[in-house]
Amino acid sequence: MRNSKLMIKKLNLVILFIFLTYSAFCQNKSVDSLTNNTNIRFKYEALIIPTALIGYGIVGLESHTLIAINSDTQTEINEHIDEKVSIDDFSQYGAFLSVYALNTAGIKGKNSFKDRTIILASAYLIMGTTVNIIKKTGNEVRPDGTSNNSFPSGHTATAFMGAELLYQEYKDKSVWYGISGYLVAAGTGFFRMYNDRHWFNDITAGAGIGILSTKIAYWIHPLIKKTIFKNKENMNAMIMPVFNGKQYGLRMSMAF
Repeated sequence: MRNSKLMIKKLNLVILFIFLTYSAFCQNKSVDSLTNNTNIRFKYEALIIPTALIGYGIVGLESHTLIAINSDTQTEINEHIDEKVSIDDFSQYGAFLSVYALNTAGIKGKNSFKDRTIILASAYLIMGTTVNIIKKTGNEVRPDGTSNNSFPSGHTATAFMGAELLYQEYKDKSVWYGISGYLVAAGTGFFRMYNDRHWFNDITAGAGIGILSTKIAYWIHPLIKKTIFKNKENMNAMIMPVFNGKQYGLRMSMAF
């Protein structure tokens, strides 16, 4: 029974990994014909880092060497923990909220409010769907033993999704905006391990999924804007905090 569950989990991960990569590659022809100066042209090399991170995470589920690295990393972190810190529940949203904060402060990014919100919503949908499917079909126990949905890290995926959004929107202004976003995202991943909620390979996979989700969102944005939002020039959006009694989060609503 255990071997069957492991095989199903591996199959689901491979299928999702192939789907994400294939979706990105399939945008090449469409995006090239629709790209304008506010969107990002597809580049094959842009897949290298996120797919490597996701690949490491998947291999880390079964590789004895990487599992040992997980355990050693967790042991080293636990030896230096005085008390748990819940900053990762908030820092995961820091990067993409910064995009709106900077625009409000008068520092304009690459895209308009409408375009960046569509891109963010697309990235969040891709990232959230991918993470939740893997979590629900997997069986990876968290380091603290509280549940078996450890892989991949949703907090880290959200943080790196936002970091890539911040980088793409402001890299032409200053590369330091992107660097700061990725530092916050890396810190989020670290605190997920610090709080004994995730293994190292959970973090790498989450980071890869987050980055790739945003890249795909940018690549498909011209097509989405042309088809779904063609005649919808006015858009209002609201981002609000939510708390379900156990976890903090954000809820986005859009009106067209």
